Amino acid sequence: MTARPVALDAEAPRGTSFVATPTPRLSWRTETETPDWTQTAAEVELSSAGQTRTATVDSSDSVLVPWPFEALAPGQDAAVRVRVTGSDGVTSDWSEPLTVRAGFLPEGGWRAEPIGLTSPTRPAEPGLVRTEFDLPAPVRRATLFATATGAYQVAVNGTDVDDQVLKPGWTPYQYRLIHETTDVTALLAQGRNAVGIRFAGAWATELFGFRANARRVYAEQPSVALQLIVEHTDGTTTEIVTNGTDGTWRAGHGPITASGIYAGESHDARLDLPGWSAVGFDDGGWSPAHPAEPTLVPEPRTSPPVRRIEQLAVVEVITTPSGRTVLDFGQNLVGRLRLTVSGPAGHTITLRHAEVLEDGELGVRPLRAAAATDTLILAGVGEQVWEPEFSFHGFRYAEVDGWPGEFDPAAVVAVVIHSDMERTGWFTSSHDLVDRLHENVVWGQRGNFLYVPTDCPQRDERLGWTGDIQVFAPTASFLFDSRTFLSSWLTDLALEQRGADGVVPFIVPNVLGPARPAAAWGDAATVVPTVLLERFADRRTLEAQYSSMTAWTDLLLGLAGERHLWEGRFQFGDWLDPSAPPDRPAEAKAHPDLVATAHVFRSADLTARAAAELGREADAVAYREHAEQVQAAFLAEYVTPAGRMMSDAQTSYALALVFDIAPPDQHAALGARLADLVRENGYRIGTGFVGTPIIADALTRTGHLDVAARLLTQTECPSWLYPVTMGATTVWERWDSMLPDGSINPGQMTSFNHYALGAIADWLHRTVAGLAPAEPGYRTLDVRPRPLPGFTHARAEHRTPHGTAAVGWSREGETLTVTATVPPNTRARVVLPGTDEELTVGSGTHSWSVPAPAPARTPGPVDLDTSLAAVIDDEEAYATLLRVLGEDSPEAAEAVRTHTAWVPGRTLGERLEMAAGGATKDRLAEAYAQLSAARGH
Repeated sequence: MTARPVALDAEAPRGTSFVATPTPRLSWRTETETPDWTQTAAEVELSSAGQTRTATVDSSDSVLVPWPFEALAPGQDAAVRVRVTGSDGVTSDWSEPLTVRAGFLPEGGWRAEPIGLTSPTRPAEPGLVRTEFDLPAPVRRATLFATATGAYQVAVNGTDVDDQVLKPGWTPYQYRLIHETTDVTALLAQGRNAVGIRFAGAWATELFGFRANARRVYAEQPSVALQLIVEHTDGTTTEIVTNGTDGTWRAGHGPITASGIYAGESHDARLDLPGWSAVGFDDGGWSPAHPAEPTLVPEPRTSPPVRRIEQLAVVEVITTPSGRTVLDFGQNLVGRLRLTVSGPAGHTITLRHAEVLEDGELGVRPLRAAAATDTLILAGVGEQVWEPEFSFHGFRYAEVDGWPGEFDPAAVVAVVIHSDMERTGWFTSSHDLVDRLHENVVWGQRGNFLYVPTDCPQRDERLGWTGDIQVFAPTASFLFDSRTFLSSWLTDLALEQRGADGVVPFIVPNVLGPARPAAAWGDAATVVPTVLLERFADRRTLEAQYSSMTAWTDLLLGLAGERHLWEGRFQFGDWLDPSAPPDRPAEAKAHPDLVATAHVFRSADLTARAAAELGREADAVAYREHAEQVQAAFLAEYVTPAGRMMSDAQTSYALALVFDIAPPDQHAALGARLADLVRENGYRIGTGFVGTPIIADALTRTGHLDVAARLLTQTECPSWLYPVTMGATTVWERWDSMLPDGSINPGQMTSFNHYALGAIADWLHRTVAGLAPAEPGYRTLDVRPRPLPGFTHARAEHRTPHGTAAVGWSREGETLTVTATVPPNTRARVVLPGTDEELTVGSGTHSWSVPAPAPARTPGPVDLDTSLAAVIDDEEAYATLLRVLGEDSPEAAEAVRTHTAWVPGRTLGERLEMAAGGATKDRLAEAYAQLSAARGH
């Protein structure tokens, strides 16, 4: 079958054909049923202004291929198509043409001035501005360039210009402002026309900071700027720009009376102004728009816009113990409510939002200072459809107060909003709770990828914490096409870092004051560009961020000094280790200096690798030497010759192993001690933000897959699956954000939608299913599935830059079947379970059968003289212990569960000497005797 190139892409933001650069990179995927197909060459054709040019790509490159033509001119339209020649010697037909439009202005071409309300009466006041103008000739093409310090929407002749939400999003406004580019040709005509802009403060006027430190960082009032370029059929051009000097733009107030990201939005429908953005509206009562503070010249958008992605219906209407009406949407989400309602004029409906219920009521304490409340005052003119426009909430539950008449749940839907990224990754297995965990990770990314990769979407925070995205970037890049989203955010990181003398702030954009260095947080500067190279083959972003990488690494090397150890300074450390007190989340088991020095090594190592990738050989040698110096210092300070960490914590061992700090001859000892620590802790998680993403890898690499499986499938608190058993539909910030009794964690910082601990999903994809990149952009796949004990199947599918790849395995009796789909123009290195041999296969669908891994050994007899280690390893014996203890004393059962070190040198009887009475021990001995007899002992 002839190959067919599809999915041609030129780096335009999703849903638009406008590109932000004169030389966009091109990518295409090829579909073919020819096995082992590779591209040997490609032709790219460009058609523009009646001329056609063709360029040849004499290689197999098909991902982010450099633009092979002269640079696009501002406003230029072009059609691009491609055809490929394969290793079979056959040349394909041409692909469908892709329209490419240069969505940027020439140098010095931005002439719009920011404008706002004339005399605002309070900070962050929403408003409207409008103008009318004449077009002297028929319209050939009209392009709108617009932005805001705040959030905005433009309507032309009464119609909104697009479906984007909260644009232009949040960037560090003092360094970078984004504009949208929109084709509005269809909305204009010769003669009289009108443009209106509605706007609010959003992030630009929000009060950032905690408690008494909250302040406005960017602006007191929102402002907007617009430039409309209309090209006529007679060759002339009309240009409309915002300005606050000639009175052509008028400003007034609309129905949005208050709006904030944290507070929510208030809408008085009695103030609706029908036709305000259309020709003929009487704006005589409005004032001339006021010139706002000058802003930066905005850049064209490169990242995905935010859109309304889906709607969820009410699952249940709850009447709380206090008599309030609460709607359950069955899913913790990010967005807002849309109401369809009618009622008397002046009647007020109030909506409050929260992620959980506590004692049957809306659980609002975790929101802290965020009111998360919307209000609608009805106009009394029939049925009204309304949703807030310039705010959003993180919620599963919404309390509705003041609904007129009998409430109909069909009258309310939850509108899910987030950055509009293509879904690219899926995972399924035979374990229902693990599958739900994975789905929770997906929803966590959806909720927190809203222009900025945030920590949480609900409380008075919603900030771009660098540590969270540093650990989650690999997972994010598998689940969604996150490349341009993260690349744009990295641009902001570099700008903030440059303004802080090389220090990467805790958050980007930074609104929390002077930047300070913190390990694992600032390392986003080196980790995230590396991930984009690994997952998307994005060398341009690596090149663009290289100075950021070196600046951060140089800073760390300076902090490490002559000892090559980062010691004695502020650190977040292994943040939210489950043993840390609720209000002291940095007090982890792993010593913060060890965590810090491990990250000095990691950033130096990644910077050396980036330098080599970019051909900067001298830098590569220098940073490799630095990394080796830090490695030697780390090993001398923290690792004994016998393979024991001086900070004897799960995270410490995981860092030494997964960051490749420890030499191979120590891996066995380090891995064995890590496995012992996990068992001693009852196979419950003992790591925080730093250790959690890597502990399963550390166990797997050192031959303890069974321990990693027990850790993954644990349902006791703390564990990945404990929140799932508690009904979670997103990943929690804390392992115990909700306590087993249904109460909310007493700490001041508690969120039920945080993706950081969901970084385990990357291990599910790469290791459990066995689908990983062996070369940048999955040019070569690493197919290496590791079937977990107790699982009968698992499968991962990922839409790589070259096409859809999939790896799965299933266990039937004594046979394990592995299947793999390898996209055209790629190959795969395959290591089957139970073997060390590496196979290499080309594109196509493959299947292998191998002997299934031997089942775990049959458990032996158990009694009170059985060691604690043997009891915890025997899941049935452990469950029997907790059952019998719990029947007599739930408190004793909980104490044994949470305060026992499950070690081999101590018997169960010894542990129960002070924890259980004689009658209880007798009953347990009898239960164990029955269990042993049933096992044939």
